[in-house]
Amino acid sequence: MKEEVNAAQVWREYEKMLDYNAGIQLDDNVRVNENFFVGRQWEGVESNGLPTPVFNFLKRVTLFTVASCTSDNIKLTASPAGGGRAARRAAEAVNAQFEEIFERNGITVMLREFLRNAAVDGDAATYTYWDASADAGGGRRGAVVTEIVRNTRVGFGNVADRRVEEQPYILIKRRELTAGLRERARRAGCAEWEKIESDADDELLDSYKDTDGRTTVLLRLWKNGETGTVWACECCRGVMLRSPWDLGLRRYPVTWMCWDNVQDSYHGQAMLTGLIPNQIYINKLFAMTMTSLMMTAYPKIIYDRTRIAHWDNGIGRAIGVSGGDMSGVARILEPAQISPQIAQFISLTQELTQSNLGATSVALGEARPDNTSAIIALQRAAATPNELTRQALYQSVEDLGRIYIDFMAGYYGVRQAEFEPDASLPREVVDFAAGELNLTEGGKLSAEFDFATLRSLSMRLKLDVGASAYWSEIASIQTLDNLLAAGHIDILDYLDRVPDSCVTDRRGLIEAIRGRRAAADGARET
Repeated sequence: MKEEVNAAQVWREYEKMLDYNAGIQLDDNVRVNENFFVGRQWEGVESNGLPTPVFNFLKRVTLFTVASCTSDNIKLTASPAGGGRAARRAAEAVNAQFEEIFERNGITVMLREFLRNAAVDGDAATYTYWDASADAGGGRRGAVVTEIVRNTRVGFGNVADRRVEEQPYILIKRRELTAGLRERARRAGCAEWEKIESDADDELLDSYKDTDGRTTVLLRLWKNGETGTVWACECCRGVMLRSPWDLGLRRYPVTWMCWDNVQDSYHGQAMLTGLIPNQIYINKLFAMTMTSLMMTAYPKIIYDRTRIAHWDNGIGRAIGVSGGDMSGVARILEPAQISPQIAQFISLTQELTQSNLGATSVALGEARPDNTSAIIALQRAAATPNELTRQALYQSVEDLGRIYIDFMAGYYGVRQAEFEPDASLPREVVDFAAGELNLTEGGKLSAEFDFATLRSLSMRLKLDVGASAYWSEIASIQTLDNLLAAGHIDILDYLDRVPDSCVTDRRGLIEAIRGRRAAADGARET
């Protein structure tokens, strides 16, 4: 049965989301974490003229962790679960679209922001939608667009479950200019567009980030049990901007990742949350040390003011006293000594915090690599604490890939796709029929493919990830070179495994070698 949704119901669900966020102090934690990350670490503290030093080692640790988890060249590939020519052709078409979508949306750069949000705010989220007005090339219109969404602007229907696909509904909030929203609603045929009013942002963030003339817009996503697809509606307070419509998707177009999972909550805990007390401790130690140094570090002169009326040469300032033994007219007071334990505890706190997160001197590149094997082993050990985070990131990318396949099946229709020619065909036949086969400059077959067939094909996703520190394309080529030189593989084995970018017309070279071998075998038989 079709679920009836109205603007009042969606707004009540939004207020429920705000109450839950307030109960776990999400907005406050995000605001504090963001301030500490960017260096505003004394905000709201009355310094009373005292120094407010900031030695932001948290930012370095956070960026190091994010960089170590995203330094790999992540490539998403689809492979058929079973055999069959149709499944293989579908996988080739999907992989080509993956590359195009990744390039169009800048997914590699976006993943760094995605993981940074998880480390600082506790959660990271993406929302994917179909932009019907985008130029897809070749005279086509429409493209898949992915964007980052803040965790404070995503609400799950079941707050005790972090699994996206198990949610009864998902809310996504954004802030739009009221004037532009009214015009958009009017053009879309919304009868109540004149009732759209500005409102305040309910998130407890810095006031300067929100201005007058903005309206909160809510997008509600849910799965319709009758159609088995995802539906959506768009509304603001009291106004249904767009009535419920069928997205034609089987999965929610949302990915969600927690940095550290919290039991019975879809919001996780940020890496920074547990480290802020260490940062405050270091900042306070530096502030008190600076205060002490400014007051006592410089020598002071004591003079007999009964014989000298005035003496002031700055810095420590002279102090006049009446009478007493000052060994003549004046005497110098030595400055106070500061305990060396202060500097030791500052260094120890910072080192232990960094090492517990895997940011050791070895991982940061500060150690001398006296032994190559030892330094690699130590770097691998240092990366171990971040392995679970890296795997969670890979899982999010896989989820994103499944969403992309869902969009391809629902929106692409029949499009031109590129396929590898059948390997059983001799190269001479392929070259002879190049015009009929409609081959591209890269030697691939260009043909129409109905992406709607992806619904019926059993496909699985795998991540093809190469760790930049221990595996690279260059290292793999060197290994193949060594195997070929040692005689363990022949030239065909070599060419089958070497990347296309390293050998021009690799397939043509393979077919030429096979042709010469076949001719040689035929000559021997005769």
